[in-house]
Amino acid sequence: MNIDWAAIGSVFGVSLVVTVGMVALFTLGIKGLSARERAVAQGNSAAVAVTAAYLCFAACAVAVAYGIHLIVAKP
Repeated sequence: MNIDWAAIGSVFGVSLVVTVGMVALFTLGIKGLSARERAVAQGNSAAVAVTAAYLCFAACAVAVAYGIHLIVAKP
């Protein structure tokens, strides 16, 4: 049995980068919604914050859907 350590390292590296990116993207979405709450409390408009938050959440959903597609797709 021969283990391809380079391939294992590559999979680990890509999964680590994607995981950190997804967490950062989701955190930015939460931060945008939090900014909306502060703006509403102060009586200001928060259209940019809400739009950015929804875009972050949409990007997370696309990444999850793509991951599911990769798992389910037949070679």
